[in-house]
Amino acid sequence: MDLPLPDADLNDCADEPIRVPGGIQPHGRMLVLAEGDGRLVALSENWAEAPPLPQWNDWLPQRVAALRLGEAPVPLGTVTLERGTRWDVTGHRAPGLVVLELEPAAPPLGLQAPVYGLAHHWLPRLQAAASVQALLALAVEEMKRLTGFGRCLAYRFDEEDHGEVLAEVLDEGYDAYLGHHFPAADLPAQARQLYLLNQIRLIPDARYTPVPLRCVDAAWRPTGMDLSWAALRSVSPLHLEYMRNMGTLASMSVSITVRGRLWGLISCHDHAPRHVPFETRVACEHLGRLLSLQIEAREDNAEVARRLELRRITLELVSRLADSDGTLRSLAAEPALLRLARATGAAVVLDGDCWTLGECPPAARIQALARWATQQDREVACSDRVEQVLPLPAPPAEGDAVAAGVLAVSISQVHRHVVMWFRPEVVQTVRWAGEPRKPVQQGDGRLHPRRSFASWEELLRGRSLPWAPSEVSAALELRQALIGIVLRRAEEMAEFATELGRVNKELEAFSYTVSHDLRAPMRHIAGFVDLVLDGEDGAGLGERSRRYLGHVKEAATYAGRLVDALLDFSRMGRAALKRSQIGTGLLVADLVAELARHQQGRQVQWRVHALPPLWGDALLVQTVVRNLLDNAFKYTRERSPAVIEVLPVQRPNDVGLEVRDNGVGFPMKYAEKLFGVFQRLHSAEEFEGTGIGLANVRRIVERHGGQVWARSEPGQGAVFGFVLPMPSQEP
Repeated sequence: MDLPLPDADLNDCADEPIRVPGGIQPHGRMLVLAEGDGRLVALSENWAEAPPLPQWNDWLPQRVAALRLGEAPVPLGTVTLERGTRWDVTGHRAPGLVVLELEPAAPPLGLQAPVYGLAHHWLPRLQAAASVQALLALAVEEMKRLTGFGRCLAYRFDEEDHGEVLAEVLDEGYDAYLGHHFPAADLPAQARQLYLLNQIRLIPDARYTPVPLRCVDAAWRPTGMDLSWAALRSVSPLHLEYMRNMGTLASMSVSITVRGRLWGLISCHDHAPRHVPFETRVACEHLGRLLSLQIEAREDNAEVARRLELRRITLELVSRLADSDGTLRSLAAEPALLRLARATGAAVVLDGDCWTLGECPPAARIQALARWATQQDREVACSDRVEQVLPLPAPPAEGDAVAAGVLAVSISQVHRHVVMWFRPEVVQTVRWAGEPRKPVQQGDGRLHPRRSFASWEELLRGRSLPWAPSEVSAALELRQALIGIVLRRAEEMAEFATELGRVNKELEAFSYTVSHDLRAPMRHIAGFVDLVLDGEDGAGLGERSRRYLGHVKEAATYAGRLVDALLDFSRMGRAALKRSQIGTGLLVADLVAELARHQQGRQVQWRVHALPPLWGDALLVQTVVRNLLDNAFKYTRERSPAVIEVLPVQRPNDVGLEVRDNGVGFPMKYAEKLFGVFQRLHSAEEFEGTGIGLANVRRIVERHGGQVWARSEPGQGAVFGFVLPMPSQEP
C-alpha cells in the first residue's frame, strides 16, 4: 500500500507533517508498543507474518525498561525472523509509546567497528587541525571513507540560515559544490529543529515508496505517532524530489551543533542507492559530535582572544578619557575608537552637535541614524544593511561616504547622546547551487523543488561586514564605562557647583558690603575737593594744584560710578525674580525716546520691529534692554547716520530680541569676554562706561533660564541678543 502524495501550495513545504508522517522507509520494519504494558499498538505493513513478540519476552521487557524519553535509539539486540533472516533491533521512547525499529543485520565487527578506528586514528588528527576549515576537510574525508558515498561535503549556516559549502571530497562524475551556497528554503525551520533533535538521517534510496503504519489499537492513528527519533521515519516527498533533481539517490546527513544551535551539516550523496549499517551510522554520529566540540572550542578560543583584545582597547579608551576633560566629545579624537569595532568611521552625537573620526556620512545622515538608534529602545542598535532599516532620502552627493553598516550605543535616556561606528559597503558575489527559488510547476499546481543545481551567481550590494558579538559586547562595555565617567564627572561638577555657589554667595556678600561701604568715602572725596576749589582756600591755589585736585575729583567720581555699578551687579544675584508678562514694544519705545533726548544733533535712525511679549522680571528685563540699547547708541557715535535696529527672535520654546547696529564692532574672538565683569575692548577715553553693563545682561538673562549672544566684525557693526523661556518652559 502506498502513502498518498498530497497536493501542495507555496506554504506546504514549511507545514508538512514531517514528525508524524504515518509511514516509514521500506528498508526496515517497525513495531510500536504501548509504554505501560508492552502490548502491540501499531506495525509497518511490510511484515511478512505476525511479529514474533512472544518469542522476545524473555529479553525485550527489561531492555525496553532501560529506554529514556527524549534519547536517541539504542541497540536492543538481534532477532531471527522468517526464513532465518537476522534483524538488528533498536528502540527509543516516544510520548506514551515504545518504538522498535528493525533493519537487516550486518555481520558483527567487534573491535573492528568503525567507532574504534575513529577514536584511535581520526581524533588525534582532528585535534591537530589548525583551523575550522581544516577540521571540516578532515571530517568529510573520514565520512567518505567510513560510508563509501560518492560525495561528502560540509557546509555552515550563516545568520540568515543559508548554507555555504566549506569542505568537499568527491568521486569522479560528481558535481563540485565547494564555495557554493544553498538557500535557507532548502531546509525549512521544522526540519532544522529535527536536525537538532536527531542528529543523523539516512535515506538509502530516494525512489522508495513509503510503507504505511497500521494501528491495531483503535485509540491510535498512524499520523498521531511522533517518529522524530526514528531512523526509518519516512521523509517529505518534496525532499525526495529534491534529491532526484540533484541526481542523488542516496543521502545521509550528520548535524554539526555549536552552543545549542545548528551550525552546519555534513551531507553525503550517491548516484546509486546505498545503505549504511547501524554501527557505521553510530561512528558517523560520533564523528559529528566530536567535530562539533572542536569547532565550538576553536570558535570560543577565537572569541575569547578577540574579547580580550577589545577589552584592552576599551581600557585604553577609558583611561585616556579619564585623563582628559571626561567629555564624550573627546572620544572623537581617539583612533582606538575605530579599532574597537573594526570600523572605518565613528561619530559622537550630543543632541544637535556632531564630531566625527575617519570616513563618515554627512552630518545630516549621522543625525538621522542617531535618531533611529535612540528610537530602538535598546542599549545597542546595529545593522549591516542600513538602507533597509533607514533608507536614504535622496541619492548621496558625489564624494559623500555612505555607511552600509552602523553600530550605535545610546549613553543617555533623556538626551540624544550616541556613539556610532560605520562600515562601508562590501560588494559580494554569491555562487548558489542553482537559482535559489522554488517555482510552482505549471499544470499540476503543486510545489516542486528547483530542478537545476548549476552554478548561479548573485551580486549582493548595500551590505557591510556583519557586526560580531564580541564587537557588540565591546560597544556595550564602553557604554557602561562612559556612563560611569559621565556620572563621576557629574558628581564632581555637582560638588564643584555647591562649593562655587557657596563662594559666590560669600563674594556677593563681600562685593555688596565693600561697594556699599565705599560709596560714602568716594562722595566725601569729591565733596571735599569741591569745597577746597570753591572755598576761600581755593583762591590761593596755583594752576598746577587746581589741575591735580581736578584729577582727584574725576577719579573719585569715576570710582563712585564703578562702586555703584558693582553694587547693582551684586544686587542682580540677590533679588528674587518677580515674573510677569512684559509688553516689549512699549518698553523699547520708552527707552528709545529716553535715548533720543540725548542725541545732541546726532543722526540716529531707530528701526523697531513688532516685538513679542516677554515673560520675566519687568525691572530686570528693562535693565537688559537698556544696556543693549545704550551699547548700540554709544558705539555708533562715529557713524552718520547711526542705524540701530531692534528685531524679534522667536524659537520653539523661547522668545527674545536682537539689537543690531552699524557701529565700530569687535573681533569675534572677544565675544565671550564682553560679558565679563569690567571687561572692555575700547579705552575709557574713546567710549565712556564701567565695563559692567553686559555682565549684568548675561547675569539677568541666565537667572531667567535664557541665553545671550553677540556677533560682529570690526568696523561692520555688532549684534547683541537674548532669549527668555516661555512660561511653560521656565526653569
